[in-house]
Formats: sequence, structure tokens, C-alpha cells
Amino acid sequence: METFPCIQVTQFCSLNRIERLWSDGRGDRWMRLDSLMRLYVRLMKNGSSQCEGQVEMKTSGGWRTLCASHWNMANANVVCRQLGCGVAISTPKGAYFVEGGDEIWRDRFHCSGSESFLWNCPVSALGVPACAHGNTASVVCSGFVHLVGGQGPCSGQVEVNSGEGWIPVSDGNFTLATAQVICAELGCGKPASVLGNMPFRGDSEQIWAEEFQCEGQETGLWFCPRVPCPAGSCPHRGAVQVVCSGYTDVRLMKNGSSQCEGQVEMKTSGGWRTLCASHWNMANANVVCRQLGCGVAISTPKGEYFVEGGDEIWRDRFHCSGSESFLWNCPVSALGVPACAHGNTASVVCSGNQTQLLPQCNDSWSDPAGSAASEGHTANCSDSRQLRLVDGGSHCAGRVEILQQGSWGSICDDSWDLSDAHVVCRQLGCGVALEATVSAHFGEGSGPIWLDELNCTGEEAHVWQCPSQGWGQHNCSHKEDAGVICSEFLALRLVSEDQECSGWLEVFYNNTWGSVCHSPMEPMTLSIICRQLGCGDTRTLDFWVPSREGSRPRWVDGIRCRETDTSLWQCPSDPWKYQSCSSEEEAHITCTGDLLSIFMCLSYNPSHSLCRVEILHQHSWGTVCDDSWDLNDAHVVCRQLGCGEAINALLYAQFGEGSGPIWLTQLACTGEEDYLWNCPSLGWGKNNCRHSKDAGVICSGMPVASCRSLGPLTHLSSRQLIALRTLVPLQFCVALAGCALVCDIALQHCLPQDLPLHSFPKPQGGHYGEIEVCAWG
Repeated sequence: METFPCIQVTQFCSLNRIERLWSDGRGDRWMRLDSLMRLYVRLMKNGSSQCEGQVEMKTSGGWRTLCASHWNMANANVVCRQLGCGVAISTPKGAYFVEGGDEIWRDRFHCSGSESFLWNCPVSALGVPACAHGNTASVVCSGFVHLVGGQGPCSGQVEVNSGEGWIPVSDGNFTLATAQVICAELGCGKPASVLGNMPFRGDSEQIWAEEFQCEGQETGLWFCPRVPCPAGSCPHRGAVQVVCSGYTDVRLMKNGSSQCEGQVEMKTSGGWRTLCASHWNMANANVVCRQLGCGVAISTPKGEYFVEGGDEIWRDRFHCSGSESFLWNCPVSALGVPACAHGNTASVVCSGNQTQLLPQCNDSWSDPAGSAASEGHTANCSDSRQLRLVDGGSHCAGRVEILQQGSWGSICDDSWDLSDAHVVCRQLGCGVALEATVSAHFGEGSGPIWLDELNCTGEEAHVWQCPSQGWGQHNCSHKEDAGVICSEFLALRLVSEDQECSGWLEVFYNNTWGSVCHSPMEPMTLSIICRQLGCGDTRTLDFWVPSREGSRPRWVDGIRCRETDTSLWQCPSDPWKYQSCSSEEEAHITCTGDLLSIFMCLSYNPSHSLCRVEILHQHSWGTVCDDSWDLNDAHVVCRQLGCGEAINALLYAQFGEGSGPIWLTQLACTGEEDYLWNCPSLGWGKNNCRHSKDAGVICSGMPVASCRSLGPLTHLSSRQLIALRTLVPLQFCVALAGCALVCDIALQHCLPQDLPLHSFPKPQGGHYGEIEVCAWG
């Protein structure tokens, strides 16, 4: 038992987790030990407590600064260990001194360096003279955790300091919550990706022999519960790599101070950046006001608070629905975005304490206040409504839904046209409408049907300002749910004759597929592309492939992805241009690595995907065992494939038994992982299962896929033909070749190629011939 001033410390074991708690002796108040440790000693720098700074200790008289006289590295090591900050690097005298504090405490500590807490060290005060002005004890600690091998302090493999050196952490049972703690501790925002199965750096003979079981709210990795690995060795596939987003804070600046109105600035690992007003809207503004505790947004005046002499305006565009808690939770796009015009900075005026004074908006079309408004309009009311697009695989395509009276509901397609769709696309910052879809093109909703018979002019600021029959007034069913496809809807594919993860890279932009140019196409960019395609992250840019014939757009060049980007859409590039490069500069890439697929997908409802899960690993397709298979695991599968949310996690090979290896079992996903193989499991190929226990999923929607002809039906592979065993009017979907193939059995040929799947007109009855075969990419 360790000792504290008048405090008892005990170890509690519950749910296989060791929690170190403390009591004040009365037995009825217990707190986590990490809270206690920071209550009694701290390192202060620039007004905040961290792993370097002036040493301060709490006594009955409050916080006292310690004197640097006789302060040494042994004392410093005890402080660093107590704070979970690794080991001491230096003890610079007076380096962090701040004028105006209390008298410096003269007590001298005589630590051996092995103590757990500073107050366990011998102390002397008798005959000690007063401390010289400014001669305060300071410590610089190594920190307990760092990320190495990346492009900066916010990305790389996870290593922790044992006191004798840095030791790598394996991917065994490493969770997103643990990554959240690490990113926050390092001042790097939130985790953008967590990758396992990475080769260890150098010759790492020693692996950290504990599993971290963070909850996500701990102040540092040191304070997370840990459990020793069996026999001192954690089961793993390799090292774990964490990439943090770099977003850490947001503020509104006016006249040099931060308040509830002003120019929008966001803090990243590179410092404070001013945001561009292009595509900045009231939904984004409301998120900022809420995050800052400043009520709701009143207006978004462009450039009103601009100050000359700052850095280049950040071009990243945020696409908030308005419901997000933090600005960095909103979808972000930078691909093809041009440089921001001088002075065109995003600004927000929040209501501040006036929130209660703002009446609720009345957006009835008969109300003159509901007329068209400009992008930088002023709101004289508090509007809690929100808008989103769902089940379209992108924030710029999908079924239109409105949050009204606390419930998300759809819009009926009666009188639905491009003018209505234009308002939706502009409101969401998604450009202009390319298509106004009808007949539940993106699947049927399940909530209320809020609006019907819309008659927008196309100039309204919000879709609910358009004339309609009124809230909830309709004669529709969800089979008539309206949708949109906006000009900034993006999709990605590889075009090849016979390869799944190798081919010409193409992007779907402005309703047309076009090439991507390969300059500069650095390894970081290639890895993000391959991961986004579900093809692992080992990549090659193929310069030796002869240029292809034919005319097509070459949409974008100069793509430079950052380590904090999680998809190609977030990567900065040159602006969109119909001919960005020559045909010799079109990118042809080859990806290798693990690939997730859904196979034998039976769809009784075109808005649902019901599938057996298969993974391509070590060049072999294999299944997942249903031991411990649950909705969290299924959520990861559906999101990774762009198929919406998981509705059900299916057991006992409900979609037939696989025939290859059983790759994974005992998965324990949190539901937040980017890839299924990042979830804790027993490891690749380790199981005692049979194919009668193959796992499956039911997802809420299907991805919008590209389509390419694979030739006559007689040339289909046995993998495709497996879907043709039953000639009934049902849809079957088979994951194959990263493309969509729709065949008509009666005519023995494939439908036109090079079109998005949503472009195909469905015959009467909703199916082609007797069966529809698709390969979703």
C-alpha cells in the first residue's frame, strides 16, 4: 500500500480491469488515482499544467513553488514518474518563473529517484535560507508516450517510455479510445486513423507487455487502466500506428481578442489558420457558436473582420449538418478547391447571451421573412432545423432529410425538380444539383414525411423556405422519398480489364468520370487512395503502363495528401480543370494488402444490403467467424463499404457457407474503427470455427457504384455465376472487380458501360430480366 498525506490507496479489480482508487479515509468517497496525483504536484508552463514547467506542490496553504537550490535529476525523475510524463530530461533553473507569485517554498527534497511520489522523499527545512528571487525549480520530462516515424509529432508508431528507453506498443487489443487519449495528450487533436499490422521500427526485441484499456477521458496514457499480457507477451500482428487530425481548437477573433463574434480561426499542428468564406454557411456557423458556448449563429458576414498580414487563408471546406458538437466532426473537403480570394475570410456573429431573446423561426412560405436570402444572411430568429443527405455514400448525394421537432424526416417527390434540389445542394455547400431523384432512389426513410409539393424558385437559402403544403401535410408513402445528386458528389474507382486493386485511377466529379493526374502522387497520397478503395495501403505508381486511348476529362492534378487526411477528398490539390494534364500523365496505380468485401448479398429491399462478410488476405478470400460477432463489428463493415449503418449482425452462415480460410474470430470492435481488421481479435487465421458459423451483415443502404461491362454472360467467372443458381426476380450482389455489372439473362448481354449504377432505368418490376448481378466497388 502506498502512502499519501492522510489518504489511503487501494487497488480494485472489477470486470478484469485494475482501477487504482483513493479514499479520504471515510470510505464513502473514492476517486481515480490520476486525479489525486495531479492534485498534489504539477509542472506549470504558460498558465497550464503539462510535462514541462515550474515545479509546484499543493499544501494546506495552497500551491507553492519549489526552490531550485539542491533540486536535482533524482527529484525531477520522481516528479515525471508521478505525473505520468516519462523520465526527466533536464532541470533548467528559473526557466518558467512567473513574477507575482507567492514566496518560493524553501523545503529541500532528497529523493533517491526510485520513489513513486515526491512526498515519499526525505525533506529538510531546518536552517535552509530563503530562496533567491526567480530561482525556481523546473523540470522538462520526456513524456510517457510519443509517435515516431511519421511526418511530425502527431503521427507515427506508438512508443512508451519505460524509464530506461522507448518501447513500441503492439496492435493487440489497441482501441480507438486509447488513440483518443494519446492524441489529446500530445496536443494533436483527435485520431484520424489507427492502423495495425505495421512492421516494427528497427530491430525491436522488446514489446510493451501490458494492454492499455483507456476509456477515452483520461488525462494521459499513463493514467489508463492496464492489464499485464499473459506470460509477459501480448498477442499481436505488428506495431500500431496512430495518425492524429491536428485539429485542436477554434475561435472567433475580433480586434485581436477571442469572443462570440469575429473571423473564424482553427488551430492545427501548424498553428492558427483563418478559414475561407467560400461554401461557409449557417450550419457551419451554428456548430462554431455551440462549440464556443456562444448560443446560436445570427449571421455570417464575409470578410468583415479580416486583418491584413496574416498567413494564407485555409481552403479546406467544412460541410456541417449543424448537429455536430465540434467543427472537426463535420465532413471536410479540399480536393479541387481553389485558393481563397484575398480578404474572403469566414466570419460568424453568435447570439451569445441573447439566445433566449431570439424567437423560433417561422419559415412558412407565406411569411415574407421566408423569402430568398443571401449566403451571408442575417438570422433574426433561432432555427433548430437541420438538413442532411443519407444513404448516398457521400454528404453531397442521397435521400433528403430534415430535422424538425426533434425527428428526422423525408420529403415527398410530388413536384420535386431541379429547382428544389438546387436549394438543397447550395444549403449543404455541395454546389449545384445535377439530378433530382424520385421514387426512393436512395432507399426509403423511416421517420415522418415532413414536406410535400415543394415549389422552390431555386434562390431560397433553406429548403423549408420554399412554398409547400406545410409541415407534415402530405398524401405520400416513403416509396416517394426525394433525393438529390449534387455537383460536388465524388466517387473513386480503378478501371482495369481483370484486376481488383490495380488500374487507371478515376474520380467521379460533375456527373462525369475522369482521370487523375499523377503529379506529384507521393507515397502518402497513394496510401490514402488504396485504403479508401478498400485495397490495403501498400501501393505502387505504375509509370511503365502505356497511356490509354480515348478522350476523357483529366479532372485534377497536384494532389498532396497530409498525414491527417483520412480520404482523398480531404487532400489539397490544384483546382478542378477539365484537362489538368496530358494523357501520358494519367495515374495508373497498384494496391496490395487486405481487402474487405461483401459477398452473396441478397436484397429484397433495394435500400438494404444483406451479405456474408469476406476478407482478401494473403491473396485468399476468407470469412469471419460469428463468435462474439455483434452490431459494433457490423457497423465497421457497413461504414467501410459505404453501405450506411448496420441493421443486424447475422450468425450461422445465413447467406451460405464460404469455402476459403476463416480469417478472423472473436472480433471486439468499438464500432468506430476505419477498417474491420483494425479491431481486436484472436489474430489472422486463429480460430476453432467452421463455415457453418460464417458472419454476415444487414446494412441500411448500398453504395453508389460504378459500372463497366465485363463481356457476355457466358464469360462470367464461377464466382459471378454463383448468383445465377436461382432464376427468381430478386436482386443479388456479388463483390467483384471493384465495379458494377448489371446483366439481363434473357438477352445474354450487359447493359451500357461507364455509367454510375443510379443512371440505369429500372424495368417494370424493379429488376432486369429475371435477376440482377452487381459488383459493388
